[in-house]
Amino acid sequence: MGKIVVIGSSNTDLTVRTARIPQPGETVVGLDFLTNAGGKGANQAVAAARLGGNVTFVASVGDDRFGHDAVSHYAEEGIDTRFIAMHEGVASGVALISVDAAAENCIVVAPGANSLLTPTDVDAAEEQIAAADIVLLQLEIPMEAVLRASEVAEKHQVPIILNPAPATPLPDELLRRIDLITPNRSETELLTGRKIADMADVAAAVKHFRSRGIRNVIITMGSQGAFVADERGEYAVPAHRVEAVDTTAAGDVFNGALAVALAEGRRLAEAAEFAAAASAISVTRFGAQCSIPYRKELELQH
Repeated sequence: MGKIVVIGSSNTDLTVRTARIPQPGETVVGLDFLTNAGGKGANQAVAAARLGGNVTFVASVGDDRFGHDAVSHYAEEGIDTRFIAMHEGVASGVALISVDAAAENCIVVAPGANSLLTPTDVDAAEEQIAAADIVLLQLEIPMEAVLRASEVAEKHQVPIILNPAPATPLPDELLRRIDLITPNRSETELLTGRKIADMADVAAAVKHFRSRGIRNVIITMGSQGAFVADERGEYAVPAHRVEAVDTTAAGDVFNGALAVALAEGRRLAEAAEFAAAASAISVTRFGAQCSIPYRKELELQH
């Protein structure tokens, strides 16, 4: 069982299904309302745990109902929660999500306690990071914490996956420590300043990331699959054909599954195929963490 340390956000998702996402100033009548555990870091931690990883989660929550419920939920998933800081008098992170009939979503995040995750919180988990096979990072926490996590992982020669979401300009000191970056199409466009219209644009984006010191790149393209580049070459990983109902956590499931497969020693292209299979299952279900499949569900497909 591969050991994975996820350092990232914990949110509660307040989700409304609606026929269409409203325009600015418009009110529409929704369908169902659900409250689910979410946050990119938490989604990836739960995905990794359900898919076979030994997961430690470093995060920050408020000392409120959402925070206590979240920590209990992560523990029930088998995640090591010792390094989740709980802050009195601070609200836990919340995401307001609208999902339309085409399974597209619109999300507003109030970070709350996620904004209080510090380099000191990362340092508290240094022993777990040193013993890990993979460190998995995203960008819904302060950049100072992300940088410190990359520094500690590099110190102990632990490979780092960066899922650069939500996309923001990235400092060179972070990029040179990253072993693998996994942006989606829109994140790739923001990070490279280049429109992604065809595979030539994707290849150019890979060259851009490599010019900044990142050897391995996976660009996820939704229903068009993923483009994988490593020292062995460049590969297209097709998406599975499924009837999607909600894409909210698809990228997080992909990254959590990817971390598991790499921690188990799989090559990057094979790991991306495993991740694509897990992500495909998740989009056939409504919600974030409640949509994440278990390892046995993937094994039944083969």
